[in-house]
Order: sequence, then C-alpha cells, then structure tokens
Amino acid sequence: MNLTTHTLWLFAGIGIVLLIASTVGFILKKRIKEQPNAVIDNLNARINAWWVMALLIGLAFCFGNLGVILLFYCVSFYALREFITLTPTRRSDYPALVAAFYFALPMQYLLIAIDWYGLFAIFIPVYVFLLLPILASLGGDTTRYLERAAKVQWGLMIAVYCISSVPALLTLKIKGFAGQNLQLIAWLLVVVQLSDVAQYVCGKLLGKRKIAPKLSPSKTLEGFIGGVLLASTVGALLFWITPFSFWQAALLALIVNLLGFAGGLVMSAIKRDRGVKDWGQMIEGHGGMLDRLDSVCFAAPIFFHIVRYWWG
Repeated sequence: MNLTTHTLWLFAGIGIVLLIASTVGFILKKRIKEQPNAVIDNLNARINAWWVMALLIGLAFCFGNLGVILLFYCVSFYALREFITLTPTRRSDYPALVAAFYFALPMQYLLIAIDWYGLFAIFIPVYVFLLLPILASLGGDTTRYLERAAKVQWGLMIAVYCISSVPALLTLKIKGFAGQNLQLIAWLLVVVQLSDVAQYVCGKLLGKRKIAPKLSPSKTLEGFIGGVLLASTVGALLFWITPFSFWQAALLALIVNLLGFAGGLVMSAIKRDRGVKDWGQMIEGHGGMLDRLDSVCFAAPIFFHIVRYWWG
C-alpha cells in the first residue's frame, strides 16, 4: 500500500461526492416514476460508470507505481484499438499495426517503468513515427498511403504517447514531494474529468449558445465557461495534495482544463469525420475509452512537461 493520508482523504471525498450524486440520481428517477427520461437515464449511467472507474483507479493506487503503470497500459491498448477500429486500414498496414500494438505500446510503458525519460520522451514521436510508414510501405500498396500512414501514427500518438504521460508523472523527482507522485495523477484526473462533468451539467442547465455545433452539438459557451471555472477552482482548492501553491494550482488547473476542452473538440472532429457519435460502447453512459479520456489525452503531456520543467 503506497497511499498517503492525503490520497486517502481525496478518495474519501470522491466517494462522498459519488454517493451524493447516486442519491440525487435515484431521487430524480423516483420522481418521474420510473418513466424513461434520456437526460436522467444518461446521468445515472454516467454516475454508475464513475463508481467503476473510481474503484479501478483506487485499486491500482493500492498497488503503487506498478499498478498504475499496468492500468494505463491496458487503457492505452483499448484506446488504440478503438482508434484503429474507426480508421480503416488495408492489408499492407498489418506490419505497422503489429509494431504499434506489440512493440511501441509495451516499450513505451517499459521506459516509464525503468524511468528512462530521455528515450520515453522521443521514442514514439521520433523513432516510431518514422518506423511505421516504413513498415507500411513494404507491402507496395500506394492506395491512400499518406492517409493510412497518418492514421496509425496519430492513433499511437493519442492513445499511447499522450495517455502514457499520466503514469509518467510517477518518474518526476520533485523536492519535498518524494513518494507522493500518485497525488499528481489523482489531481490531474480529478480536475480534468470534473471539468468535463461540470461543462455537461452547466450546459444542460444554462447552455444557450453553441460553441462548435458541427463538432460537438452539446458543447455551449455557458457550459464551457462554467465548467472550466468550477473545475479550476476545485483544482486550486486541492493544492494541498500537490507541490504547487494555491495560485500555481489554479493556473495549472486552468491550463489543463483549456487543453482538455480543445482535446474534446479535436476528438469530436475525428468522430464526425468517421460518421460516429462515440468511439465505442465499452463504458455505459460514456461511450468508449477515448470518449472518457479525450480531454486527458491533450492535457496530460503538457501538464507532465510543465511540472517536470518547473518543479522536477
């Protein structure tokens, strides 16, 4: 068990919030006398899914660094599978796909486990980024070659490189914060995911002006402002589990929330291009793995490098 007192208090707080949310969802369902209601049903499905995700993350935390690395390895695997499934490839792409799933993916997490930052930082965006199109070209198939190569490259960047930046926080050496890096992961996930939830709720309650109706019809200006401000405030108030001061935590929370929102738009644009609403159906009420982590994908690598540069 590597959980600190701060981490235990944080998870206790998350449990209380989820318990309150479950109670509210139950009452709302009873008030409509079990009649179908898309909004309430979706809310309850999201809450149930959050219980499962919180328990899985908590269990991984109990096993320390190795547990967290293994958890996010599995997350990256399923996220990459979702991405590749929605971006059709051809037979000649098979060598590149094998390299992506069975070489690049495990190697990236192995580099984190052995704390080899120098190679971790450039392994996928340099070496693998060049290797994949070479492997794809060996089949001699030039049909939409550039598009196919880019799909595999960006699938690996988003699903593996970006997501792996979350457990990479464990490798940071921060003065006066030794043995507490799990709290950085908890802070990042809570702030970014809370922003998503708050934007959804504020949008449903107050939303009138749509930000990007062609990309994500549910995103509104009011939901965006309310969600980002609320999550940034919570991020600032949680400074006590981080090496940041109150105002540093507030600024970092604002940065990751803005990046998370941008990531959601980018991932929505890809889904619209493929003609689908969700990346998958793995998580009830949330869609696929990438539907839940689209914000984290863009926030995590920037957060990792900011913390490493200024505090590491």
